[in-house]
Parts: sequence; structure tokens; C-alpha cells
Amino acid sequence: MKILFVSSEVAPFAQTGGLADVSASLPKALRRLGHDVSVIIPAYRSVFQYVKNHHNGKDGIKLEDLSDHFSVPVGDKMVDAALWKSVLPKSDVPVYFIQQDKYFDRDELYTEGGTDYADNCERFIFFCRAVMEAVSVMSLQPNIIHSNDWQTGLIPAYQSILYKQQPYYKKIATIHTIHNLAYQGIFWHWDMLLTGIGWEHFTFNELEFYGKLNLMKAGVMFADGITTVSPRYALEIQSPGFGCGMESVLQYRSPMLRGILNGVCSEQWNPETDKYLVTKYNEDNVFVKKPVCKADLQAAFGLPKRPETPLFGLVSRFAYQKGIDLIAEAIPTWVENHGVQFVLLGKGDPNIEAKLQRIAERYPDNAAVKSEFSEENAHLIEAGADAFLMPSRYEPCGLNQMYSQIYGTVPIVHDTGGLADTVVNLTDETAENKTATGFSFADDSLYDLNTTIWRALTVYWNQRPLWEQLIANGMRQNWSWDKSAAQYARFYKKVMGK
Repeated sequence: MKILFVSSEVAPFAQTGGLADVSASLPKALRRLGHDVSVIIPAYRSVFQYVKNHHNGKDGIKLEDLSDHFSVPVGDKMVDAALWKSVLPKSDVPVYFIQQDKYFDRDELYTEGGTDYADNCERFIFFCRAVMEAVSVMSLQPNIIHSNDWQTGLIPAYQSILYKQQPYYKKIATIHTIHNLAYQGIFWHWDMLLTGIGWEHFTFNELEFYGKLNLMKAGVMFADGITTVSPRYALEIQSPGFGCGMESVLQYRSPMLRGILNGVCSEQWNPETDKYLVTKYNEDNVFVKKPVCKADLQAAFGLPKRPETPLFGLVSRFAYQKGIDLIAEAIPTWVENHGVQFVLLGKGDPNIEAKLQRIAERYPDNAAVKSEFSEENAHLIEAGADAFLMPSRYEPCGLNQMYSQIYGTVPIVHDTGGLADTVVNLTDETAENKTATGFSFADDSLYDLNTTIWRALTVYWNQRPLWEQLIANGMRQNWSWDKSAAQYARFYKKVMGK
């Protein structure tokens, strides 16, 4: 198959979150399966900065000016576009970049000072239309165009409404992936004029959403197939509690909706090869080497080295969705009554950050917080912590619970979305059949979180063989992208056949 993967961000060229990791890893996994895959993203300022900084490094990243210039209709004007080309590092997967400096030569991808760019709708309308034009400009002739999240949601609509009748586009099928339904790209109705799509499509069963233009809905309604990033999340988003107003739309499209779990990049997340660790380890020597990583983590975060003290880690956006407020409420109980240590890494809500910093100042020997995103510290936490906390109120997929199992760190999670699909809760039954990999709780409440932390600590202190069984079970799991890519390939074929 020939696949064009379209995303608003791809690691390492441009990244704000997990979408960029997926957009780098899934195309490479599809390529390993023998498919002809290309990736296309905007030519942000960060793209040129990254290539400049890595041009002469061991990866030898280069950027080629294709000298292809074309015009893209945006509303009643024509906007110039140019094309550049590189490859995903450590692969032969081509990456194309659509350049229009007015839209993309900016410090950040979507926001400035925490506020969305006022022209985000126009920027990504341009990008989606430019992708459709670039398909013929570059003679790509894909079988599948795979779009992702609201920023590329217009692509299935463009294919269906404006392009499908053109000879070059007749046989192209579209897939749209929902990575996080909470972000839908909702804009005022007059932005419909910028799309070039007629007002007859601004209806409740197409692009209109409570009187506004919804770009995620465009992708869901017009794509030939829809995926999201875990089986549980695919079910949850069809309910009022998780559907964000789109549940009836997703119920309508459910026959062509699939939940396919994200994978893990084994080149980046592997305790046997991890460049950030003081000592590398595997399942055979984890109980000898992991304590060394624990001591290194305690030192890195300024905590006393206490090998017998339970150490809980967290790497996350500091946001209500992630349940960080629950953790902030829970920490004093476990520090004051049981001497537990906590290391937390992330950024986000200023109020939550400030509260966590106050907790760290109050308990300097037991709580450490770094308000930053740090690749190195994230790896140190996954390797050095005894348990990993993920009390997310909702979680489309989540990756840290998978990283934790790979690194022999026991996850404690809320039973939702991808967390439910990837963590086997310890019960009498799963203990007996030796399938448990962690702990989960049903309600996103402080009571349930504290109860589950107590369950974990009871096993940690009093049932050491069972704790070690959890670690061993987790480290044996297969979170390979190759497994996920094979599921995508099968769905592509189904959609093409349909």
C-alpha cells in the first residue's frame, strides 16, 4: 500500500505532545511491514532549527528544497506554498514540509504565551488544502491518506467534497485518527468561508457543531474509516461522559470506528540501551540494577538515598485531566504517616504547579518537584521509581504506564481509556494466574486513589515475591509499534475495499 500520513507535528522536527511521537513511530513501523509511507507536516520554524542543529551530527539530517511552488485557495485569496523534503531519523521514510512563513514561521506551533493563535483556523485550513494540492503536485498517488486530530480534520472532507471526482483522486481512501477528543478545533461559523466548501455542508450531520465550525467533526463525518488510540477509548467517546458533545456523531460512525493501541518506540524506551541511566538492566538483573537507578534518581531530585523507602514517580502535564490535584491532596498523608517519597516532573496549570512546589518545600526529604519537561529526568523516573502514578480522569491511550512496565516500575492507574487496556489490576484471580501488572481504581476520587496506594504499599512491604511478580509480568509485555502497525494495515485494506 501507498500511505500518506498527515500530521500537524512529527518528532523530532516539531513536537508539543504524544501526537508527534506517534507520527514518527507509526510510519516507520508501517515501512518495516513493507508499505510505501510518506509523512507531511507544516514547515514550522522549529523544522529549520532542528535541521540546522543536526545537519552535521551522526544522524546527518538534511533538508532539500524541492523547488515546487504552488498556490492554495484560502477563502477568496490564493496563498503561495513551497515544498521541502527530509527523512525520519534512522529510516528511509520521506517527510515533506509545506512552507508558508506567514502561517508557520513562529516560535510555537499553536499558541503564544499560553493563548491560541487567533488565526489557527486559517492556518490549518491552508495546511489541509495544501496537502490535497501537493498530492498531485508531487505525483504521490497514495491509496490511503491518514489524517490526525482536528488540525488535519478537513482533509477527509476535502477529498469527499472537492477532490474525489477528479481523476487523480478517485481511488484515494481516507482514515482519520482521534488522539484526544477534548480538542476539536471549534471556530466561529464565518470561518466556513475560508474552507472553500459550500454552505450546504454547514449542517448538523456534516461540519456544523452547535452553530460553529468543528474541524474534528469534519474528519469524523467524512473519513472512510476512523481510529482512536485505544480500544477502551473508542467505546468511551461514544458516551456522554467522554464524548465532548460528539457522542451521537461517533455512535453514528461506529461501524467504521476502531480503537488501536499506540505502541512504544523501543529505540528510545529500553532499559538495556537507555543512554540516560547510570546502569542499564533487563528482566534478568532488574532486582540488582534497579536499586542503583533508584539511588541515582533520589540524588538527581535532591532526596535522601533511602533504599527501603517506597518511591513513587510521576511524569505528566500538570492538569486537571491528569488527576494531579488528587496527587497533591494525597501526598501529605503518605509522607506524614508512612515516610513515602515522591518525585514529580511536568508543567501545566500554574496553580497546580505552585501547590506542588509548596508541598516540596514543606517536605524536602520526601517530595521533589521539577516544573519542566525533561527527557533525561523522565527516563530517570521511569527507571528509578518503585511505582508510577497515573490517576488521569480520562486518558485516550497514555504511554507512561507502558514505559513503566518496560522499566520494571509498577503502575497505579485510573481504570479508563488506554490505561484500562494496558494495566492488569492485581486481584485474587490475577495474582493466582500470575497475569497482574499493576493496580487500578474505578472512580477518579481521592478515596479511591488513597485506597489503591495503600494496596500497593501493602504488597511492597509485606508480599515481596508478589511485587517482584508484578515487575516481571510488566517487563514481559509487548508494546511494539509493529503490532499496532499491523492492525492499522489491516484496517487500511478494509477501508480501501469498502
